[in-house]
Amino acid sequence: MAAIKPRFAAWSYLLYAGSFVLLGAAVALLAYLSSRHGAGAYALLSLLLLLAFAASAVGLERAGGHPIAAGLFAFTSVTLFGAFVLALWAWFGWLGTSSAGFAGFDVARLAFFALTLIAAWAALSRFRFPLLMLAVVQLAWLFVTDLVSGGGDWSAVVTFVVGLCFLGAAVSVDGGPNRPYGFWLHVAAGLTIGGSLLWFLHHGDFEWALIAVAGLVYVQLADVLVRSSWAVLGSVGVLAAATHFASAWSHTGISPAIASSGVDRGWVPAVVFGVAGTLLMLLGGVLARRAQSRAAAPE
Repeated sequence: MAAIKPRFAAWSYLLYAGSFVLLGAAVALLAYLSSRHGAGAYALLSLLLLLAFAASAVGLERAGGHPIAAGLFAFTSVTLFGAFVLALWAWFGWLGTSSAGFAGFDVARLAFFALTLIAAWAALSRFRFPLLMLAVVQLAWLFVTDLVSGGGDWSAVVTFVVGLCFLGAAVSVDGGPNRPYGFWLHVAAGLTIGGSLLWFLHHGDFEWALIAVAGLVYVQLADVLVRSSWAVLGSVGVLAAATHFASAWSHTGISPAIASSGVDRGWVPAVVFGVAGTLLMLLGGVLARRAQSRAAAPE
């Protein structure tokens, strides 16, 4: 079956807003319960909370006519499933000092990632709700990167490769009925590839210039793949590079008060960000003309 395609409207906004508020309330309740009950009781209470949200998702799905609400409850249930697994691990005494991730091989941590990933994939397969893909890609990245690396440069290399895999998966679903899944796959690809590049290229002027070039490549990918998330992330790269050069060339930090404080070269940030803003405007114009040309072209 094809993926559900959510659309923005007043009712869908309220569903999303309400579900995230409920998720925050559930997390807050778990934090409260964890401080007032033993590990076993807390694990039981977290299970009961998980079952309540999962039952809501299944009930809304079976009622029909509420696929987005059901998907949102399913997304929340995946988060609560992860919390339940962590509660079990704490009860069993399996949580070590390396539970944060990328800090050495840890079976309990890897099992947590793997079990929650399986739960997210099962929820995605049943509810076909695109937001669940966010949980899948995040957990897949955590599991693979934690399994084959222990932090530092090697984790960044693995992250880059995982990002390329996400990009390949995104392109593969873009042309079919599961295109809505592609949004989060493209976002994950852009973040993992860009994050790994920032890990290596964040020191000198030349490296930040490469970040700016990578931002321009992202904008080009946005046009080729017809996915705006690449343009958003590309603009972030360009502005991050502009922030570096504005600070480095003005020999001071970036602050709105620089220009009026009499600091030498206080005009530099305004010029640098002016150039960056103009560049982004020009790129937007180029992409707009290309989009118009594609729309006017005969089928």
